[in-house]
Amino acid sequence: MKKLFFFFAFLFAATFANAQGVIKFKAESHDFGKVEEGTLATYTFEFTNTGTAPVVISNAQPSCGCTTPDWTREPVLPGKTGKVTASFNSAGRPGGFNKTVTVISNSETPTIALTIKGEVVPKSAESAPAASPAPVPTVTKNAAPTTAPAKPAAKKKSSK
Repeated sequence: MKKLFFFFAFLFAATFANAQGVIKFKAESHDFGKVEEGTLATYTFEFTNTGTAPVVISNAQPSCGCTTPDWTREPVLPGKTGKVTASFNSAGRPGGFNKTVTVISNSETPTIALTIKGEVVPKSAESAPAASPAPVPTVTKNAAPTTAPAKPAAKKKSSK
């Protein structure tokens, strides 16, 4: 009887040991194209848990400080969906960008890299508000002395 009990206990444990969550993203990369400098470019990556156990994202690590991630914090049950949002701050960063957010979870694939890319276009003078013209810069100069400072008189040698 004990052998039969241990056999079923082992079979039960083996069944749950194979249960694993699987994250399946709709897309693992996004191209913003051209983004005007100073805007916050944000994209939400959606995923579905196609596995047989709940998935928990423990962290989403950006490749640099200009990218901020946010993600579904609660466990995602099998068949349900979750999200990872990546926001890129384009202020002061003209030119091309290619950033990653590494998602760390308890899924079958514990790390998945999501990519956002695009090109930051500098703000043009035409897109600036035309409410009032820019003031003309003024240059202030210090007045130069009109007379040169007097030189101390040289002492004459006396002939004695």
